[in-house]
Amino acid sequence: MSERDTRRSREGKMPLGAHLLELRKRLFLAAIGVVIGAAIGWVLSEWIWEQLREPVTAMAEAQHRKAEINYPHITSAFDLRLQISLYSGLILSSPMWLYQIFAFLTPGLTGKEKRYTFGFFFTAVPLFFVGCAAGWIVLPNIVGLMASFAPTDTVTYFEATAYFNFVLKLMLAIGVAFVLPVFIVLLNFAGILSAASIIKSWRIAILVICLFTAIATPAADVVSMFMLAIPMVLLYFLAYGIAYLHDRRAAKRAAALEAEYADLG
Repeated sequence: MSERDTRRSREGKMPLGAHLLELRKRLFLAAIGVVIGAAIGWVLSEWIWEQLREPVTAMAEAQHRKAEINYPHITSAFDLRLQISLYSGLILSSPMWLYQIFAFLTPGLTGKEKRYTFGFFFTAVPLFFVGCAAGWIVLPNIVGLMASFAPTDTVTYFEATAYFNFVLKLMLAIGVAFVLPVFIVLLNFAGILSAASIIKSWRIAILVICLFTAIATPAADVVSMFMLAIPMVLLYFLAYGIAYLHDRRAAKRAAALEAEYADLG
């Protein structure tokens, strides 16, 4: 590394090449975490599939109808188990890849603000799992509502891969959405996004949240949409509150430094 690059590193900045190397390192470690999680998911795939099938069984009993999950191709069962392993790996390894994201972003923070990294991390991981749980909670309501449009004297067939993709993508999408407010706070601490900008965009944020939950849930299931949208809106305003307090403290520190320099002058 040249003397200039060394000096920039000491000032807390990194050249583009160093950023790319750091990104490659973080992606590699995140991939290792996903592979390990996928291996665990493969071992647990049969149990996981039993849990995912439960809403269909409960719906059939509640609506007194026949409902079956079928495998239309000879390789469908094997392909499904691979998908269960992969998606389970993404969820189980979330602490690993979330940490890698925060670790990649921390060079943009000052030495004092880097101490908040673990705070961000230990907030993001529970929120991700809470988001996945929220998707799981609304799933039975979605399955029951969608199946209710079919006559009760008919058999409802769920194609296994399509059903699994819907369930896991719903859980992952909601999990990631619950983590986004943490990244908003991180951008604020890094000086990229001000609290004023966050609150100024609250109407757009609520609209985006409503659109997201409307896409993530079936159009006819308004209840599930609001069950997901309300906590996401609350998390957005909580992120604003934290950013506001941070900006207020930063402004007080800047004013104190200006007053100190004025006295010295």
